[in-house]
Amino acid sequence: MGHISDFYLYFCIEPRIHKESNTIHELMKKENHTVVSEFVFQGFSSFHEHQLTLFLVFLALYILTLAGNVIIVTIIGLDRSLHTPMYFFLSMLSASETVYTLIIIPRMLFDLIGLNKPISLAGCATQMFFFITLAINNCFLLTAMGYDRFVAICNPLRYSVIMNKSMCIQLVRGACGTGLIVAMIQVSAVFRLPFCATEVAHFFCDIRPVMKLSCIDTTVNEILTLIISVLVILIPMGLVFISYILIISTILRIASAEGRKKAFATCASHITVVIVHYGCASIAYLKPKSENTKDEDQLISVTYTVITPLLNPVVYTLRNKEVKDALCRAFGRKLS
Repeated sequence: MGHISDFYLYFCIEPRIHKESNTIHELMKKENHTVVSEFVFQGFSSFHEHQLTLFLVFLALYILTLAGNVIIVTIIGLDRSLHTPMYFFLSMLSASETVYTLIIIPRMLFDLIGLNKPISLAGCATQMFFFITLAINNCFLLTAMGYDRFVAICNPLRYSVIMNKSMCIQLVRGACGTGLIVAMIQVSAVFRLPFCATEVAHFFCDIRPVMKLSCIDTTVNEILTLIISVLVILIPMGLVFISYILIISTILRIASAEGRKKAFATCASHITVVIVHYGCASIAYLKPKSENTKDEDQLISVTYTVITPLLNPVVYTLRNKEVKDALCRAFGRKLS
């Protein structure tokens, strides 16, 4: 009888207990999912003693970024000598960078001075959507600028025919449309996950920090994120790289040293922005899982959310003679 009772206990009672405990566990996970309706950003909690200093530094950089990008958009719009495809793309990039910083940096600044309020799931999804859309838009706008430089140097006689107004508008629409489609896919995939934790180990709703709050295994989402990152970073970067191989080979065939210098000068600003932009994006997203510490990840994020948007107006105003001349003419007219 003892053996029969042990048999009954082992094969009948215990599986039922395990099944019930699993059911309870699943219910708890579902309950946690319904309870989590908002997130809180950890922000720069590791640098608690230096948060005021960080606030002042980031505020100064943000003001410079906004001012620089607004000046570029305004000066390109006002000065007819800058109504060319290259500066049209630059104005689109500056406008995109302005909105890109608006959705991330003001909230980060409020968090640094202790005004950190929870963000709803809908608010987090919205921030992530615009972040992804504009980040991808910027990647493809830089590719369009690279194509523009390729046509200007490698096929100058047909430049005005190839880079006409219709082509420029189509390239901008393609960049923005790609960003919107990828953002919808990525955000819908992330916010289908059940969330059990509320504290985002970041200063905005980036993809991986939010996925880490999920109750379930996110391997499929990680693979999706990696595939998307490869497509929207490596493909544009590869196209720019091919463009510059052809550009450099063409420049080296120019007979005069002055001609070569002038041709290189027209590409210097663009290639500087491209290296920093794609470099940071590659480090941040072309890894299956983050191998960095939280502080290292935040440092990389600060580079592409704060430094890179500022780099664009700085490089194009300090290194670009045409923009500097247009600024002088604009301020000269205002002063006179």
